[in-house]
Amino acid sequence: MHALSGVAEVLGLPSRKHDPSPFALMAQIEKGLAVEALDRVAALLAPGDSGFRFDIVPRATLARRKAGGLLSADEGTRVARLARVWSLALDVWETPEAARGFLFRPHAMLEDGRPVDVVIRSEIGAELVLGLLGRLKYGTAA
Repeated sequence: MHALSGVAEVLGLPSRKHDPSPFALMAQIEKGLAVEALDRVAALLAPGDSGFRFDIVPRATLARRKAGGLLSADEGTRVARLARVWSLALDVWETPEAARGFLFRPHAMLEDGRPVDVVIRSEIGAELVLGLLGRLKYGTAA
């Protein structure tokens, strides 16, 4: 698993000197991530695309969530998956622009799907993309 401190930072959770506990992160997601976590992730992955956040949480649902201030556990899990992938993509590609280029460009090993869409779709999709990024990081075929 990629360093949880990077994931927590992307989500805008309070920083700690050491990696946060995986159980603390899971509990925070189950309790409900702040809607601002979605805003942060959307701004990092797709700056200038105000509609990208609705690919993660539908518009009407997000309007309801903003009233309460918290995402559901499922929505928070989706946002945390994106944060995890973004953190590793940034580590591999080294610049936000290059990381976005990878995430938003169709990839043959994902049946020509865009990695970002595959991650949003499911946890299995996220594992596929994380696997690709791991192979890129360590110099094997991807």
